[in-house]
Amino acid sequence: MKFICSLAFSNIVDLCELARACENAGFAGAAVADHVVHPKNISSPYPYTADGTTRWEPFTDWPDPFVAIGAMAAVTTKLELVTSVYVLPMRSPFIVAKMAATAAVISGGRLSLGIGVGWMKDEFVLLEHDFHTRGKRTNEMIEVMRKLWAGGWVEHHGRFYDFEPLEMSPVPAAQIPIYVGGTSDAAMKRAAQLGDGWISDIHDTEELTRIIATLREYRADSERADRPLTVMASCSDAFDVDGYRRLEDLGVTHLQTMPWFFYGGETGKLASQCDGIRRFGEDVIARV
Repeated sequence: MKFICSLAFSNIVDLCELARACENAGFAGAAVADHVVHPKNISSPYPYTADGTTRWEPFTDWPDPFVAIGAMAAVTTKLELVTSVYVLPMRSPFIVAKMAATAAVISGGRLSLGIGVGWMKDEFVLLEHDFHTRGKRTNEMIEVMRKLWAGGWVEHHGRFYDFEPLEMSPVPAAQIPIYVGGTSDAAMKRAAQLGDGWISDIHDTEELTRIIATLREYRADSERADRPLTVMASCSDAFDVDGYRRLEDLGVTHLQTMPWFFYGGETGKLASQCDGIRRFGEDVIARV
């Protein structure tokens, strides 16, 4: 199993130091989250809490993921850099493909693109992209981006995107892994049938067991059945080496966590975050 440190809600000025701490502690990767704006009045309920309220307060730092990844790539050499998750359909596939390819080339192939279809209609309206077609557009955007990353002259003629031969440079040395987030049936189908893997919200072991079985079923019935499936999970009831090994046996390939919480640390407090990262590396990563 590989361990990914989630840097969501961290102070932007601390990201490079946190990335260095993650690499030194043996983490395989670090993940950054994505939102563009935070309306004062949000009309859409947040889907990952019981009461629909968000897990963060207004004025929490939400840095641009690709700018952050470029900075963290410059101060690390091995760390995988993950967007977890990037709200793909409120952007242009050409712009995202360009940013992702640039980040992949600059980092030496260390970018993994975690994507989701988004939940906040308010944000889509402000960015002038249709909220209601976001799922179908995401499916086509994945196809478009992979064509652009392949290099050479490419064209596409689909429902939402239609273009004659063009090329985009630079292109990554290899296809950028695409991990799909979301817990709906459509999201899991997208992850298994179109993506390279799936990114969870916070689930317990029992929930993950059911989800992984569903992902495998959808994967087996797809054109990507012969490719490995990454499962990047966050688990609410595995806290030690034995628990993580049980998750690995279930099919979890990557464990995403905020390790400082296990040691009484606090997001936004650099010293306690770095201490938690170091201690998790010694207590868990070195033993798994």
